[in-house]
Amino acid sequence: MAEKWPALLKNDDALLDELHKLLTDRVQGDAYSSDGSFATNLALLPKGLRAMAATHWLDVSLTLDSITWHFGNFGEPGLVAETEAGLLELSLDELANVFREARDLMVPLLNQRTTDGQDPYEVLASHGLRERGNEIDGRAWDLCNPTFGKETIYDAWVRYVRNRPEDVFGT
Repeated sequence: MAEKWPALLKNDDALLDELHKLLTDRVQGDAYSSDGSFATNLALLPKGLRAMAATHWLDVSLTLDSITWHFGNFGEPGLVAETEAGLLELSLDELANVFREARDLMVPLLNQRTTDGQDPYEVLASHGLRERGNEIDGRAWDLCNPTFGKETIYDAWVRYVRNRPEDVFGT
């Protein structure tokens, strides 16, 4: 296998760097766009690489903000569907369940925003749902917290590519 995919000989950190470079080279478009073009472009990738491209932005959100905030930046329906599918493809089933809960809470609320770009936490608070949002955020952080030895989304990428390189690099 290493003859066909030499990147697999690298340690986990170097392999992750290789995956980030591959995504930078192959993924086109703006994940923040609301026109669906980013998700459409993801469909052109092998399924494992597509899962990584879709879940990258969730990892960013969990690091910088939260899973509920994620939908304020990346709530385009096609990308939301790709992200959920990506979590399942990467065998992050528990996180996929929390993602669905956050989606079901946030998407209807964000569609009712009175101002474009209104803070997602303000939206939750204005509907009396800030505590529910906090609970969902906490569960997502509990699942993806390297400080407490929890697997991150990027750890799942490395595990996935080592087991199924053809679904990332292609055949």
